[in-house]
Amino acid sequence: MKAIIVCTSVAHGNTKRIADVMGQVLEAPVVAPEQVDIAELSTCDLVGFGSGIFTGNFHPRLRQFVQSLPNGEQQGAQRKAFVFASSGLPEVRFRPFTRPLVRLLDQKGFQTADTFSCRGLDTWLPFKLVGGINRARPNATDLDAARTFAEGLRARLGAVS
Repeated sequence: MKAIIVCTSVAHGNTKRIADVMGQVLEAPVVAPEQVDIAELSTCDLVGFGSGIFTGNFHPRLRQFVQSLPNGEQQGAQRKAFVFASSGLPEVRFRPFTRPLVRLLDQKGFQTADTFSCRGLDTWLPFKLVGGINRARPNATDLDAARTFAEGLRARLGAVS
């Protein structure tokens, strides 16, 4: 299975740490949106998309990248994707922050296999006033959860190619 992970990690490197663990399991490079070769992306069996969460949304660079992808299914088969994030606050059930990106990927011809999120250091106001929240996150437990998530993806989707 050929995989790639597109990651925007700007504040504290939280999301990059998660992406690196997943990349090791999936034997996938972790790249920033501006480093992606769209032709190469179209040859991948699995594409991960992730960033930190900023005011309830994925980073604008990642959203703009996904919006710029060509529409439609490739050669009659949907491409597989997964979405991941780190955030200071937990994802709420009635408005999950992963939903808008999953919907956008669906429009672009991806089938989202699963989503993953964990807590991370957050120094956005007003948290900055107290030195941030989740100072020790992502921690070893979070990284193990990311590893387990990627292993599950590999087990379910490994026969794709």
